Amino acid sequence: MKILSRQILKCVAILACTCTMSYAQDVHFSQIEYSPLLLNPALSGANSTVNGVLNYRSQWNSVAIPYKTIAASVDGRFNDNKRKKNGIIAGGISFFNDQAGDLKITSNSVNVNLAYHLILDESNKIGLGISTGFGQRSIDPYGGRWTSQYNGTVYNSSLPSNEVLNIPSFSFFDAGAGLLYSYQRDKHASVKSNFSNINIGLAAYHLNRPSNSFLNQADDKLYVRWTAFVNSTISIPNSKGSILPGIYFQKQGPAMEILYGLYYKTQLSTRNSGGIHQPTAFSIGLFNRFKDAMAIKFMYELGPYAAGFCYDLNISSLNEISKTRGGFEFFLRFNLAEK
Repeated sequence: MKILSRQILKCVAILACTCTMSYAQDVHFSQIEYSPLLLNPALSGANSTVNGVLNYRSQWNSVAIPYKTIAASVDGRFNDNKRKKNGIIAGGISFFNDQAGDLKITSNSVNVNLAYHLILDESNKIGLGISTGFGQRSIDPYGGRWTSQYNGTVYNSSLPSNEVLNIPSFSFFDAGAGLLYSYQRDKHASVKSNFSNINIGLAAYHLNRPSNSFLNQADDKLYVRWTAFVNSTISIPNSKGSILPGIYFQKQGPAMEILYGLYYKTQLSTRNSGGIHQPTAFSIGLFNRFKDAMAIKFMYELGPYAAGFCYDLNISSLNEISKTRGGFEFFLRFNLAEK
């Protein structure tokens, strides 16, 4: 009886994972702050001359066939060589690939961003960003197990599924926009605040509501994904440490995510590489995805390079099957910070 109950729970868990795809929910990362162009197109060139990031995530290994996501982005400024300017012109390009479950529901997206940041003074900027691109989705109907393939006793893959997918693959045009306020402490100011930087953003993706269905595209439109976030760096007086709090909100149709927490960052010894001094730092963070998971994060920085790792501990109703194992992800970043 206990084995049967566990099998039922596992089926429910797999169904729950699959249902997230039926809502056409966008990909997400626990280290969302390090996949900036998926968070807000106005982050292009906001705080860096050049910023490139590679992300990878794998989840639900303990419940079903793993969901795997790869994302990459590069953004930078076009007019940073001009000393006197009223604003910063920036752009970026982002890509992601996501594959989910037995049916290999695959999503691909390529987007190009353009942003303008109005310089208010030495420390404050307001930015507007737009994103345009194309998305593509496909499904493998032969990878699933359907009711008609059970002969009353066992599953028989040779039996027909009787499932008809009118559109097993399709593509669509996509559009989004975002607003950003950013504060970067003036390094030359006589009075220094503990706040090194603050970013506040609001964005919307899929503003054109593209069709998104393998059955009937006329009746199924992709929900607009709304994002809002606040993050900052706060120096700890008389120490080499700082804290990096952040809260990230996303809503797409019936799906909603709230991720909040903070990093503790400490500066390590400065390394000398070919006559160039490269500061190093180590960070450890704890974040909570509301009613879903606790995310433990680590990051190591060496000059413009950084590597981060995160592991999710599942605390949702699926933890009886997942045994608290959610997913892991890592990122690599190259960042030339604002001068």
